[in-house]
Amino acid sequence: MTDPTPYTELNIVLRELVRSIEEVVQEEFIGAYLQGSFAVGDFDHHSDVDFIVAIEKELSADLVRDLQIMHERIYDLEYESAKHLEGSYFPKDVLRRPPQSGEKLWYLDHGARSLIRANHCNTLVVRWIVREQGVPLSGPTPKFLVDPIPVESLRREILETINDWGKEILENPEQFSNRFYQGYLVLNYSRMLHDFIRGRPGSKLEGAEWAKANLDPAWEGLINRSWNGRPDPAYSVRQPADPDEFRKTLAYVEYVMEESKVHAAAMAIETASD
Repeated sequence: MTDPTPYTELNIVLRELVRSIEEVVQEEFIGAYLQGSFAVGDFDHHSDVDFIVAIEKELSADLVRDLQIMHERIYDLEYESAKHLEGSYFPKDVLRRPPQSGEKLWYLDHGARSLIRANHCNTLVVRWIVREQGVPLSGPTPKFLVDPIPVESLRREILETINDWGKEILENPEQFSNRFYQGYLVLNYSRMLHDFIRGRPGSKLEGAEWAKANLDPAWEGLINRSWNGRPDPAYSVRQPADPDEFRKTLAYVEYVMEESKVHAAAMAIETASD
């Protein structure tokens, strides 16, 4: 592995992570790749370290047990970045095809010590990032593992996420009412709308700059404050959101949902006329 990031300590952690995974799963191992912000840009010292591991087939109970022990040990390394790892284990046939409803993977959440079953990474967006911009830590180029993803399919998934997740946020806002999620929602909704319109995933910074330049100027202050409040997520997630700022955030989520529908309708008309 060449240095996959500009951060010496994180590179040490990633080398130990990959070496340990290969030692545990042995012949089941295919490759490991960075995705998320370290693949598309705008990462910093506080970023989640998003990764995926491609494996031959579904992990056995014995391998899951051994990986749980391994992830506990990695978490307890002396480096802070060891506590910011987040990723999933993809059987190769699952990685090759589109995600299926209800299909869950073994997943390490940000800040967690052990794996759980979750569909967090099992998306077309993650597959696209891995294929097109993934950073190999070990294994073949990811284009050998992930098939090309049609723009129409990618846009459909992003549109569904904007509106399905938005409905959940607006109906149950309490679970998101902390400083971390307040800013995270603003930046994610800016990015998702930008990604939907241009037809490919990008970074939070790209989404924020695009939103300030192209959406109602009334949102610029909220977007700027959300970007400037990104540092130290481990602390901010434990702090309550400012009530007025959170109300504006919920309004922004609703605004982006409506904007996405407007753009989707315009795209449908344009496609029909071609």
